[in-house]
Amino acid sequence: MTENNRLKQRTARLSVISNTLLVLLKLGVGFYSGAVSIISEAAHSGVDLVASLVAYYAVRKADKPPDGDHAYGHGKIENISGIIEAVLIILAAVWIIYESVGKLSGAEPPEFIEYGIAVMGISIIVNWQVSAKLFRVARKTSSQALEADALHLRTDIWTSLGVLLGLTVIRFTGVGWPDPAIAMVVALVVFRAGYKMIQKSLADLTDASLPAEEEAIICRILEAHTAIIDYHRLRTRRSGSRRLIDVHLTLYKDMHLDEAHAVCDEIELQIELVLAPCDIVIHLEPCGYHAAIGACPLPAEGEKDGK
Repeated sequence: MTENNRLKQRTARLSVISNTLLVLLKLGVGFYSGAVSIISEAAHSGVDLVASLVAYYAVRKADKPPDGDHAYGHGKIENISGIIEAVLIILAAVWIIYESVGKLSGAEPPEFIEYGIAVMGISIIVNWQVSAKLFRVARKTSSQALEADALHLRTDIWTSLGVLLGLTVIRFTGVGWPDPAIAMVVALVVFRAGYKMIQKSLADLTDASLPAEEEAIICRILEAHTAIIDYHRLRTRRSGSRRLIDVHLTLYKDMHLDEAHAVCDEIELQIELVLAPCDIVIHLEPCGYHAAIGACPLPAEGEKDGK
């Protein structure tokens, strides 16, 4: 197992532990005080917990090496986990809205508001620290599962902040309607996060190309290499944390095989240094006549040597 794989698994475990503790804490305070906004936040954290468990499973399975049945590896497991997490988020949002609408009329101020304010403050601090860690590791390892988990927790921070402000208003005004109203706002934020996550995961599952800025990096590397006369049919996609790239290169037709192989190695190394982890396939074509460039622009071997 590589160091990146171990780092991803340790970070996923940290998210599972923190979400478990927050769910238990919010549920206890929510039912004790009767605050539907805190219970809705517990449901949100419960979704985060399930998402963390899915992410932990995904990063373990996605990093398995290719085998006879999965020649391109198991990276799509991370993309599938993103879909599962997003569906769970949307279901939680619908449930929160349903519960809140029923409590809008005749809502009574919840009791023991101070406990709710305290647990929301703890939740904000914990989720900020854990999500920052998840984002750092996700960027370092290009893990979509960890990035999705981090987005869950970052959304939880904003909803917890909303609940905290609402409970503070209830504490000083004595009115009860802000509690279910805030719960519905939380649900809308959660729903939006789930929808965006489905969009992103579906893009990778349907083999959408890499972002334009990443393809531009690949093009700059190819254009800067002096041995490459032309390149075409650049195709890119993503599978979990891996970028899958294939391209056709046109090289001088009399170049020795070992030289051509060395050119491919150099290109692969340069791309890997910037966009790792990658799976790169290069198809070589001789520079005789090519429809895109016409006759080979390089001189014949005898002309190059001055003969």
